[in-house]
Amino acid sequence: MKFFTDRHKIEYPMLADPGSKTIRAYGVYNHEATGMQKGFARPGYYFIDRNGVIREKFFEARYRERLTGNSIISKLFPELGQEVTDTVEAPHLQLALEQSDRAGVPGTRVTISAVVRLPADVHVYAPGVHGYKPIQLVMEAVPQLELKPAVYPASRTLYLPAIKESVPVFEGTFRISMDVRVSSSSEFWGSLGKDGKVFTIAGRLEYQACDKTMCYLPTSVPVKWQLQVSPLDRTRAPVNIRHK
Repeated sequence: MKFFTDRHKIEYPMLADPGSKTIRAYGVYNHEATGMQKGFARPGYYFIDRNGVIREKFFEARYRERLTGNSIISKLFPELGQEVTDTVEAPHLQLALEQSDRAGVPGTRVTISAVVRLPADVHVYAPGVHGYKPIQLVMEAVPQLELKPAVYPASRTLYLPAIKESVPVFEGTFRISMDVRVSSSSEFWGSLGKDGKVFTIAGRLEYQACDKTMCYLPTSVPVKWQLQVSPLDRTRAPVNIRHK
């Protein structure tokens, strides 16, 4: 463990757990792992408050898939856990593109977001509306990247007295987020080479903005993020200190 932490300049405390006693006590022993990973914990996160109470936990069904620390922070505290990577000119709204991480490795799961800021008295329709065009993040498929379904905030119901209808809408500032998982297949590892590859995650934001007097024409705005994927660190520790 010291060999690994020294090479990666990790400064926070890490726990050596010979015999896997601690991870068994916490119920995170990975019974599926074999070979070099036998006896390891299932990777995951606990969010513990200042009183020592576990408030959230984040674990994946597949042990080769793991959220990054930044992606966890982006879920718990969206205003803290993401970095603005671009701003996009868009009719009737301001659009900022964010991502939890600019880089990852095979199995990494990062979060990308589109932050929409609407002027006062302007709204867009939320998913689930009938008879109107809702705002939606439409993404292009990327080989070796799995794009999870977009997550939208809770909408509010707006009553339109002119047509006597109630519709779900978004107003003000809101965030649309999506998790992106990098493939963990051995074939993908081998294709990355020494320096890794940069992947472009592209799509479009579709919406129709309305104010108190009119609805504007439906609009589609291109969006994109970039993710640097590096090969996994497969360096073995010296033979005399390897896990037996």
